[in-house]
Amino acid sequence: MKISELYQAKQNQGNPSKKTLSFEIFPPKKDSELKNIDKTLAVLCELNPDYISVTFGAGGGANRNRTIELAKRIKQEYHVEPVVHLTCLHYDKAEIDEFARVLANAGLQNVLALRGDKNPDMREKESFCHASDLIAYLKGKWDFCFLGACYPECHPESEDKVGEIRHLKAKVNAGAEVLLSQLCFDNHAFFRFQEACRIADIQAPIIPGIMPVINAAQIKRMITMCGATFPVQFQKIIQKYESNKEALFDAGMSYALSQIIDLLVSDVEGIHLYTMNNPLVARRICEGIRNIV
Repeated sequence: MKISELYQAKQNQGNPSKKTLSFEIFPPKKDSELKNIDKTLAVLCELNPDYISVTFGAGGGANRNRTIELAKRIKQEYHVEPVVHLTCLHYDKAEIDEFARVLANAGLQNVLALRGDKNPDMREKESFCHASDLIAYLKGKWDFCFLGACYPECHPESEDKVGEIRHLKAKVNAGAEVLLSQLCFDNHAFFRFQEACRIADIQAPIIPGIMPVINAAQIKRMITMCGATFPVQFQKIIQKYESNKEALFDAGMSYALSQIIDLLVSDVEGIHLYTMNNPLVARRICEGIRNIV
């Protein structure tokens, strides 16, 4: 099933109260560790997600193959629809064509199109400068559903919020049918972004991305990379509990749950949970919202 059909069916059935729940996981760095992902997948799929996205690491065929193998396992063994991340900055058209063929042959229909992070150790190629270029190139050649990333508080390289919305509009015009947001800890920032998108006539479903706080150093590093706001309440949690792993886990789960509930009662169309491959995170969140989603 194409992910866009999930949201279209919800509209057609006149059931706006039904929300989607989705997860993001990443392939292990070694092929030998692929078997260990089953524990995580077993928990995630027990929670009946609508789809699971699988990240795509830069660096060549080995990373690509692990992404594909994990996506195939999710679809064939766990009967959940996978979304395969695909970056383009370091690939030419021939490489992207080959990847698309592999996806199609594996029966994988859903692609999260991304530019990819700049890497000084890898040569940038000139075929695709933006995710919108990738979508436009593949749209007429393959029958995929394209999802796009969005940044409620602007991509770190954006000149301003107006430019951010303009680039997102180009991505949607190129063919992105569903938008998954970068991690966001400030719901007010997400709501402002959502309103700006609707004013710009971006009508695709916009799904907020939530990452529970369970590791202070990791979260600080990711916030620095993506530019997300560090709300005062969030800062207090980190400051008070960063040296107490168990307390930070509990406080982080509570913060994420309150954030998710606020989003759901404000009629977002779904929640995308960044699990960091931690099944305990997914289970705790889902137990807290089981009767709400």
